[in-house]
Amino acid sequence: MNDHGEQARRLLRGRRAEATGRDAEDVAAAALARDGWAVLARRARTPAGEIDLVAERDGLLAFVEVKARPSLSEAAFALGPKQRARLVAAAECWIAANPGHGAAGMRFDVVIVAADGTARRIADAFRLGD
Repeated sequence: MNDHGEQARRLLRGRRAEATGRDAEDVAAAALARDGWAVLARRARTPAGEIDLVAERDGLLAFVEVKARPSLSEAAFALGPKQRARLVAAAECWIAANPGHGAAGMRFDVVIVAADGTARRIADAFRLGD
């Protein structure tokens, strides 16, 4: 196998993962909207990293990580300590750049999306220091 073939396969895998991630984010954003949340940002880029979704309802601000996996049980374990730390740092950057949100508090949610389109939101999935 030559390096060119491996690079092409990696690029294709990356593009598929990107499309799957965008589809999962669409599912998650729609579910949040159905539950009365206003989606303030999608793929919010900050100096500390990207936040999949930022949503607010009744003054409560949620930073949402979306995980797409073949099954809900696999996705539930997809947010490790490094990703949690990155999400917290990114949230701090987002709040600094977007004051006036989260009057009722903030939390970190995870929306798990299975291959069949089933979505489940884990509200307050982790806390600072977890």
